[in-house]
Amino acid sequence: MTTTHQPPYPPPEPPHGHRSGYGNGHGADGGHEHLHGAGDGPGHVTGPPGGHGHSHGPAAPVSKHLRKVIAAILVPFTAAVLVGLVVMWPGGAPGHKRSGVGFDRQTQQATVTQVVSVSCKSVNASGGSSIGDPSAAGGSSPQQANGTCKKATVRVDTGKDKGRTFTEIVQPDQPRQLHEGEKVVAAYEPSAPRDLQYSVADVNRRFPMALLAGIFALAVVVVGRLRGVMALVALAVSFLILNFFILPAILQGSNPLLVAVIGSSAIMLIALYMCHGLSARTSVAVLGTLISLVLIGFLGSLFIGWAALTGNTDDNTGLIHGLYPSIDMSGLLLAGVIIGSLGVLDDVTVTQTSAVWELHEANPSTGWRGLYRAGIRIGRDHIASVVNTLVLAYAGAALPLLLLFSIAQSSVGTVANSELVAEEIVRTLVGSIGLVASVPVTTLLAALVVSADRPGPGTATPRSMAAAGSAPAPARTGKGRRRKH
Repeated sequence: MTTTHQPPYPPPEPPHGHRSGYGNGHGADGGHEHLHGAGDGPGHVTGPPGGHGHSHGPAAPVSKHLRKVIAAILVPFTAAVLVGLVVMWPGGAPGHKRSGVGFDRQTQQATVTQVVSVSCKSVNASGGSSIGDPSAAGGSSPQQANGTCKKATVRVDTGKDKGRTFTEIVQPDQPRQLHEGEKVVAAYEPSAPRDLQYSVADVNRRFPMALLAGIFALAVVVVGRLRGVMALVALAVSFLILNFFILPAILQGSNPLLVAVIGSSAIMLIALYMCHGLSARTSVAVLGTLISLVLIGFLGSLFIGWAALTGNTDDNTGLIHGLYPSIDMSGLLLAGVIIGSLGVLDDVTVTQTSAVWELHEANPSTGWRGLYRAGIRIGRDHIASVVNTLVLAYAGAALPLLLLFSIAQSSVGTVANSELVAEEIVRTLVGSIGLVASVPVTTLLAALVVSADRPGPGTATPRSMAAAGSAPAPARTGKGRRRKH
């Protein structure tokens, strides 16, 4: 016997024996029926005819009228994004002469073939120098002058000097200790003396990183199934847009804010529609995300300029500014705020849109005001968790910096006023304001859209589906007859 848990549809006895919400959708008299499967209350609603009672898949198709309204907004926006991609496509990052500093060094893969213990005094380690890159060796205290150091022989595995070996002195107090057989990254400086051209720059972490990525992908596919596969494809597309459009376009001298807006819009459209399907529900989430991104861009531009944040606060940004002086570093900071907020915005807008759609499916008689009030109650819980997550994520990334301020016993005002921390504060607060605003905006859009739906005469609505599957003919309300085609 088919039952529903949502009023106002009572669960009368079906007229032709036992009927289940898991049926094939055909009545006893051969006519096609719209069945209303069993639900679990709000949030667990019926699926399409012939489907299971519990469905979290795509919502029922909306009317042709509503599809036209949504298309009238999103089609020009999508066309503008495509035009922007074509016009601003960089065609690759510009070439430059390597500086030999930081990430701009030439590197090769190498292997530690032998490690022996030697006296630090015998290799002149007391002054803090070592064979190879001095920055790799680090400093050494006077107490370590008579200690035991390690002398590593390293073989170059790639490049024109494949098979060549060099030595690296590892001091006892150095954080990175080398081990025989370990894979490392060797920095190469062609202008240095031959014995000092190669030095160990870092450990080769490719295998553990690749293994972790494989475990992540497997977990997403096992749990998410087809949705998980589509999410991974969307993630790959996002990285392609980032690497082949956003980064090269900024390096070519394009406005970082404009590049970030176009790139983020392309990522948003591809990721949302690929993961959640081409539907009115997804389109509403796209609109909510777009409005929130506009708000974040406006507030970010206003407060970054007002607070006089330059975006040039550490060695990496200083190196970028030195190599490409034409790049607007404050614009780059704003672009980072927009791109960083996009991922969390997608989650919020999709969740709120789905919540309103499911509430409407559960009780189609609810007006837009009722749907908005119910949806915003869900959104308040979402706001609290998302904002806390965002703040803690930024705090975790800046934890070493916060420790330095704690060691210096600086006041809260002094810490917040420093540009390094002020950047993170502006980034966090602007992104959080956009996230908070996305909840009422998306909820209102979803409530208005789903309530304004005008189904055509042949469209199966949740109301007609529920009435057809739960009430015999004649019904008390006159809505219980089966719909035959």
